[in-house]
Amino acid sequence: MPEATNQIDDGIDYSDIENKYQVQYDDGFDNLLVVDGVPVIDRSKQGKLMDRVVKEFGKKGVSVKHDDIFMPWDSTTGKSKGFMFIEFRNEDDANLALTTIHNHPFDTKHTFRVNRFTDIERYAELDETYVEPQVEEYIPREHLRAWLADPQGRDQYVTYRGDEVLINWHGKPSQSEVAYKPDWKDFLYVAWSPLGTYVATLHRQGVRLWGGSSWKAQQRFAHPLVKLIDFSPCEQYMVTWSNEPIIVPEGAIQGPQYFSPDDEGNNLAVWDIKSGDLLRTFSTYNEGDPPSIKKQMQWPALKWSPDDKYVARITPGQMISVHELPSMYLQGKKSLKIEGVVDFEWCPIGDKDKEDIMVSAVPGAKPTKKIRENKLVYWTPEVANQPARVTLMGFPSRTILRQKNLFNVTECKLYWQNQGDFLCVKVDRHTKTKKSIFCNLEIFRMREKDYPVEVVELKDTVMDFSWEPKGERFAIVSSNDPNLGNPAPGVTIKTDVSFYQLDHGKNDFRLLRTLSSRTSNAIRWSPRGRHVVLATVGSSSKSELEFWDLDFNSEEAHRREGQADWGSGIQLLGIADHYGVTDVEWDPSGRYLATSASAWTHTLENGYAIWDFRGQELVKQIQDRFKQFIWRPRPPSLLSKEQQKLIRKNLREYSRAFDEEDAAEESNVSAELIALRKRLVDEWNAWRLLRRKELGEEHLQKLQGKEDAKEEIEVWIDEVIEQTEEIVD
Repeated sequence: MPEATNQIDDGIDYSDIENKYQVQYDDGFDNLLVVDGVPVIDRSKQGKLMDRVVKEFGKKGVSVKHDDIFMPWDSTTGKSKGFMFIEFRNEDDANLALTTIHNHPFDTKHTFRVNRFTDIERYAELDETYVEPQVEEYIPREHLRAWLADPQGRDQYVTYRGDEVLINWHGKPSQSEVAYKPDWKDFLYVAWSPLGTYVATLHRQGVRLWGGSSWKAQQRFAHPLVKLIDFSPCEQYMVTWSNEPIIVPEGAIQGPQYFSPDDEGNNLAVWDIKSGDLLRTFSTYNEGDPPSIKKQMQWPALKWSPDDKYVARITPGQMISVHELPSMYLQGKKSLKIEGVVDFEWCPIGDKDKEDIMVSAVPGAKPTKKIRENKLVYWTPEVANQPARVTLMGFPSRTILRQKNLFNVTECKLYWQNQGDFLCVKVDRHTKTKKSIFCNLEIFRMREKDYPVEVVELKDTVMDFSWEPKGERFAIVSSNDPNLGNPAPGVTIKTDVSFYQLDHGKNDFRLLRTLSSRTSNAIRWSPRGRHVVLATVGSSSKSELEFWDLDFNSEEAHRREGQADWGSGIQLLGIADHYGVTDVEWDPSGRYLATSASAWTHTLENGYAIWDFRGQELVKQIQDRFKQFIWRPRPPSLLSKEQQKLIRKNLREYSRAFDEEDAAEESNVSAELIALRKRLVDEWNAWRLLRRKELGEEHLQKLQGKEDAKEEIEVWIDEVIEQTEEIVD
């Protein structure tokens, strides 16, 4: 039998089957990478490390198995050598791993460094002969903040109407013009970054950032069906959100700028703006909630520290999770577990924090910058016999700086002054019977030792609260209207607007003035302080705008404390009206105010208007399908406080130059107007002369025609020669 079998096998040709199923191996080492920066471990932890490495590669869309990894060991110590060799299926997979894993932070102490295996031989056999490199032509990149160098110092704003977006310059009538008319298509809405560097458009495929003098696309983020975005304060990072969970289809593009299978089911993404890399994804869906239940989501869902070092998210009632950037690792490897926590806010960084210098204790040593901690505040409600509590914490030390117990609390709202000088906790409290609600303002003075707290007691419900930027005043809108909370159609809520200021003599906030029987429900402070606009927003029957100056008298601005006429400097500058107003926003200079009526809210008289700080209307545009008007933000000034004081001191000299420019512009306008009038008069005189000539010729022709065609006319004339009178009997 064996002999017969061999004879049969010898007669059959298997070459086609062998060629079909033969395994092809790469002849070179282009699919082999060397990964350095791996933790040094002993053999007992090998399996755990391998699992972690495979998972990290998988997050970046690179498929790796345990059999593909070879890790050298030190025979003397019995530990690994801190690097490994990984063999991939082909060169393309190796290239993807090289671009995505290189410089990837494995943990807080280790970062992967990836090189090709073939580079070892190439760099080991380098030719040491010096060859002078060829100098490449320098191509300067456009400045992303070029608009700040505008000779006229104008601001910009963007308008969105129908499918058309316009970016405009705003200045004097002769200086207002269109800066750029983009051809962006199929987007949801537009938004400026916090410092005005980028303008973002939201598309079905994701987000695009535009900027520079050419307005070219600067970055893109692939988040399908994105609905909301939020920038970090320093514009280093961005958050995108969609109501649809992330789905990664089979065969989708993989890489650091795209979602991986591990991101499926999440709907919140954190991105690095400069590189465009995806840092991490989260889910805003609470575990245990059925998909059919729709809850109102708090936005922004992630809150940034003012220096972009941390980003935090809250799990209501359980904890606050703070992540470091850009690694997105949990700070301290644990969350802040706070039972019942409802809300929190980061403390802003003010000018005093930036210039805070601590002199070294060593005599003669140079001053060193004081290490400043971030601060955050959170509040917890009443639970069992424990009172509600507001807690001020330093971070990352997690030191409790101040706590305040509160009783009979219904709700708290946290309001930081933009310089971090004050914190107001608006506490809605109920009576013991819980039939009525009143309000207290718990104000923390952050620049004083032990953070003392002042209390302002109010009887009415506070609808809006707003700090004066860089100031010690605040304004509130309150009401005791019975229709509050359940307004009937067409009924406008009556409100009171009150202004308060810190009295340094008594270390308390005193009432400056109350404006009674108003319909205002929104407070808009000028970015420079002092001026404020009270607006009635979202009402179908009222749309008033009131322009107020809180330092109308220059002497009042520097009044002595305890003076009898406290608050007399508050002056009404003007009253205006914009029907159906939905948005009210000051420009960065604090000289102009924009109001708009968006078609997203109603479809009656949509458009926008621009006013000066006194309430004089400068521009009014009624446009169908008008949606957005947004001023372009400006970054903080680069001038020091001393330089700014010097400019204010010499303001008259600068104003003289500006006055000359204005006069020259007016004279140019006058000269142009006179020339226009002269041209029109000359044209009129020429036309009049031509008409008179034509009419004169027609008149002569008529006279000649009359002489040629004479008519004979008989005229009967009665003449009385004599008249007598006779009397008849």
